Amino acid sequence: MASPSSSTVGRGAGSKPKSTKLLEVLNALEEEESSHSREEIFIAPPDNASGDFTDEDSGDEDGRRGSHLPGSILHASVVPEDSGTEEEEEEEEEDGLQRQPAMKRQKAAVEPQRVWTKRDIRPDFGPWSASDPHMEDLKSQELSPVGLFELFFDEGTINFIVNETNRYAWQKNVNLGLTAQELKCVLGILILSGYISYPRRRMFWETSPDSHHHLVADAIRRDRFELIFSYLHFADNTELDESDRFAKVRPLIVRMNCNFQKHAPLEEFYSFGESMCEYFGHRGSKQLSAGKPMRLGYKIWCGTTSRGYLVWFEPSQGTLFTKSHRGLDLGGSMVVKFVDALQERGCLPYHIFFDKVFTSVKLMSILRKKGVKATGTVREYRTERCPLKDPKELKKMKRGSFDYKVDESEEIIVCRWHDSSVVNICSNAVGIEPVGLTSHHSGAAKTRTQVHQPSLVKLYQEKVGGVSRMDQNIAKYKVKIRGMKWYSSFIGYVIDAALNNAWQLHTICSHDAQVDLLAFRRYVACVYLESNADMSSQGRRSRRLETESRFDMIGHWIVHQDKRTRCALCHSQTNTRCEKCQKGVHAKCFREYHIR
Repeated sequence: MASPSSSTVGRGAGSKPKSTKLLEVLNALEEEESSHSREEIFIAPPDNASGDFTDEDSGDEDGRRGSHLPGSILHASVVPEDSGTEEEEEEEEEDGLQRQPAMKRQKAAVEPQRVWTKRDIRPDFGPWSASDPHMEDLKSQELSPVGLFELFFDEGTINFIVNETNRYAWQKNVNLGLTAQELKCVLGILILSGYISYPRRRMFWETSPDSHHHLVADAIRRDRFELIFSYLHFADNTELDESDRFAKVRPLIVRMNCNFQKHAPLEEFYSFGESMCEYFGHRGSKQLSAGKPMRLGYKIWCGTTSRGYLVWFEPSQGTLFTKSHRGLDLGGSMVVKFVDALQERGCLPYHIFFDKVFTSVKLMSILRKKGVKATGTVREYRTERCPLKDPKELKKMKRGSFDYKVDESEEIIVCRWHDSSVVNICSNAVGIEPVGLTSHHSGAAKTRTQVHQPSLVKLYQEKVGGVSRMDQNIAKYKVKIRGMKWYSSFIGYVIDAALNNAWQLHTICSHDAQVDLLAFRRYVACVYLESNADMSSQGRRSRRLETESRFDMIGHWIVHQDKRTRCALCHSQTNTRCEKCQKGVHAKCFREYHIR
């Protein structure tokens, strides 16, 4: 398993940097007061993630806690993730931190000095006028929650996972014989674990009245589930790219990105940021005593719509395994990759929002040349010497004060605005005018006051939260069942992201009453477990299960079927059926069938 990424503690200006252990970092974070609200430690997959040993178990998944990480992890060397900026290194050295060089730094090309002028921006982007015929087609189909989820986990993806899992089991001299029906049962159990969870997953099958779950127990036998889950695989081990740390799941990433982009709402505004897939193989989560949550896990670069639909994602592998775009750091390079993915649907004037981790004047220039609008907060050293008022001077002025300059050659504006703190924001598309008013709470006077707010700040605050909304949706009912391979938690993340996207489409396409995210997930889980249950092993229980689910008033959806069958109520021919009950039923008979 790979070492987590962080900084190493310096021992003096002239001493050689010492490799710090994760245990030392955890202790330091707990003991020291920090001005940051959250610290994150990034865990990378094994350097040689294509090796066979990475398929072996990494420990018991049950009973693991964040404060009881295994010794192999606690005493692993901490390696920094190189960001490629000299200014960040200087800041860290001032704070008593030193960075270990990950690679030889190339000399940056000398950029021409920009000429900054005090005026508003004059962007030359055209207006947004694109239509979305694909979304109109989805609305006309009136897909059920299962139909929307299967836009992403479609038949091709299911068959691919079945084939790769059977191949991997065969390579281990096991005749697994996994079918698509059984895989859907496994997916149903994983989805169900997001809102019904036990300390040990085997409790779903226990006969004790306090834990037995008949929907799971009647769908698939416990030992069969455990066998399938242990061999679940997503790539051919004989054809792995050794330079890719995520080679074990790369085919799944490619398929999911393709499906996410294919069915994404075509919108003008998008958000880009970082998400975290918590690493549960060793319970990579810990609460600090000072109330500052610290998470161990895989960092995911994410591009979303402003509502939180995940359009594109890529797990971070650090600068050693990722080739950066010329002149940009790793974060900026990921933004360019996301824009390239968006432009596969057409070179439209998209507007991307991101925070100071990614923003630079150089990035704004590159996106402008691609015909893409962008707005983001920016660190002062990335403004390319834009001569704005000193932050200390601006703080002495009343709240709402601001200063701004525009680059004459490329129409890129940098604005410094005084709110509760001084904020730098950069854009190649939105300017100062019209200056609006926003209401802020005054702590001293205990009143709300009106302060001036430039147009680019207002638009940024409205549109930047797409990744955070997606994270909130995923965190509510995320898959709780984890395997013991390093990529098992990542698979749960992909399932949760697909469910979030399917629910986002439901809120857009549904003509009738919309269901919330929990009801949406429950519907998918129940249909997968009931429709794909192993009938040969149920015996007399199948009749009881059918009777109970028919009248439970949960998740029944009428859908179209190609082959006409008899209505379960009036017995005449019909081309519609209840997706959950798997019974033909007319629309006029639908309600009566489920209550009689």
